[in-house]
Amino acid sequence: MSAGAHTSPAAGTAPITPVVVRLKLSLLRNGLRQSGGRRAAYITSAVVALLFAALQLTGFLALRGHAHIASVSVLAAAVLALGWAVMPLFFPGGDETLDPTRLVMLPLRPRPLVRALLAASLVGIGPLFTVLLLVGCVVSVAHGAAAYAVAVLALALALLVCVALARAVAAANIRLLTSRKGRDLAVLSGLVIAIGAQLVNFGMQRLGSAGLAQLEPAREVLQWVPPASAVAAVDATSRGSYGIAAAQLALTAAALVVLLGLWARSLTRLMTSPDASTLQPADAAVRERSRSGGLARLLPAGRTGTVMERSLRYVWRDPKTKAAWVTSLAIGLIVPVFNALQGTGSPYFACFAAGMLGIQMYNQFGQDTSAFWMVALTVSTPRDAYVELRGRALALLLITLPYATLVTVVTTALLGGWTRLPEVLGLSFALLGAMLATGAWTSARFPYSIPQEGYKNVAPGQAGLAWISIFGGMVAAALLCSPVIALLIWANVSANGHTWAWLLLPTGAAYGATLTFVGLRLAAPRTAARLPEILTAVSKG
Repeated sequence: MSAGAHTSPAAGTAPITPVVVRLKLSLLRNGLRQSGGRRAAYITSAVVALLFAALQLTGFLALRGHAHIASVSVLAAAVLALGWAVMPLFFPGGDETLDPTRLVMLPLRPRPLVRALLAASLVGIGPLFTVLLLVGCVVSVAHGAAAYAVAVLALALALLVCVALARAVAAANIRLLTSRKGRDLAVLSGLVIAIGAQLVNFGMQRLGSAGLAQLEPAREVLQWVPPASAVAAVDATSRGSYGIAAAQLALTAAALVVLLGLWARSLTRLMTSPDASTLQPADAAVRERSRSGGLARLLPAGRTGTVMERSLRYVWRDPKTKAAWVTSLAIGLIVPVFNALQGTGSPYFACFAAGMLGIQMYNQFGQDTSAFWMVALTVSTPRDAYVELRGRALALLLITLPYATLVTVVTTALLGGWTRLPEVLGLSFALLGAMLATGAWTSARFPYSIPQEGYKNVAPGQAGLAWISIFGGMVAAALLCSPVIALLIWANVSANGHTWAWLLLPTGAAYGATLTFVGLRLAAPRTAARLPEILTAVSKG
C-alpha cells in the first residue's frame, strides 16, 4: 500500500512536455508515411518556405545600416504575428495538436498542458521559418554588444508571442473551427491570399516610387505593439535608449503572459464544459423552415422558384460551390479595381467580373453529384428540362447581374471614364448572356463530377471534360459576343460613333438576354435526352 501510495503521486506529477513533443513528432512522421505524394508535398513546401526565409534573411542583412531598416523590421514582425493569428482560422486542419479537445478525457491540468503544447508548437516548418525571419529582423537593427544581447531575448519573446497568439486564437475558436461552419471558413483562405497578394503588390509599387520613408508613421505605432515591440527594443538599444528598450521588452513579456493566461482559460473551459454545438434547441427546425419560407416568398412560384432556392442554398451551404463563388467574386473585383488603383487599368477590365461569374453556369449538374437522380426523376420532357435550366440561370443572375454592374461602376469611377459606362455595361451584359447560353449547353453535353472530399474539383479521368466544358465554352461565348464587340469598335473609331455609344447598353442587354433564351432552348432537349449519361458522369466523385 505504501509503495503504491508513493508511486501514484510520482506518476501524476511526471512532466508531460516531452510526451507531447514526441506526440507531435509522431504525428508528423506518421503523416509522411501515408503516401509518397504527401511526402513530396511536405518536402517541397518545406524547401520553398526555407528558401523564402533564407532570401528574407539575406535581404535584411543586405539592408543592415539603411536609414529606414528599423521601419522594415518592425513592420515585418507585425505582419508575421498577424499571419500566426489568422493561420488557425483558415487552416484548422494543418496541425492535429491545435485541437485540445482530443485530450479532454485525459487527467491533465491547464498549466502543464499549456507548457507542453507551447513546446510542441515550436516543432515544425512554421516555427523555423519564423525564427529565420526574426533573426533577420533583430540582426538588421542590432549594433553593439548590448543590442545583440537584447536581440537574443527579443527573438525568444517574439517567437513565443507568435506561437501563443496562434494557440490562443485556435483554443478560443476550436468549437467553430471543428464544425461545418469552420470548414466553410477555410474557403475564405483563397480570398485572403488573393487580396493579400494584390495588397503586397500595390504596396511594393508604392514603396518603389515613394521610398521606405513612408513606413515611418507605421513604425511609430507598431513599435509599441507586441511582438513588433521586441524588435523595436533592439533598435532602441542600438541608439542608446535603454529605458525605451526596457519598456518595449516588458510590454512584449506582458503580452506573452496575457496570451498564455487567455489560452489556459480557454483550455479550462473546453475541458470542463459540454460541446454546445451538439445542443440544438428544439425549435431549430421551425426556425429553419421559417427562413426557407421567407426566402421562397421572394422567388417565383412553381418549379422555377424551387430550383432557384435549391441553387442559392448550394451557393451558401455546399463547400465546393461556395469556394468557387467566393473565388470568382473576389477575382472578378480584384483584377479591375486594383489595376484601376495602380493607374494601369481600363474600364473594359470590368468585363472580367462578368466572365468570372458566368463560369459558374458551367457544369451545373456536377454540383448535384449523385443526388442528380432526384432532379432526373422530375424531368420527363424538354419543357421540364428548360424550366430546370431557366431556374438555375435565374438564380445565377440574381447574384451576377448586380455584382457585375457594381464592379463596372466602381472601375469606371476610379478611372474617371463615366462616358464609357454605357458601352462597358452593355458589353458585360452581352458576355454574361453568352456565358449563360454556352454554360447551359456544356452542362448537358460535357458534365463531370466534383469530388466532395479533398481539394480536387474534378474526378479522376474527367479532366479532359472539364477543360472542354470551361475553355471551349469561354471561346464560344467570346465568339458569340463578336457582334457587340464590332459595334463597340465602330463606336470608338467612327467620327460620329461616340454620339451613339450609349445605345450599346440596351443593345448589349437585349443581345445577352436573347443569347440566354436561345441557349436554354437549345440545351433543354439535349438535357432531357441525356439524363442517364449525365447522372453517370456526375456520380463518379
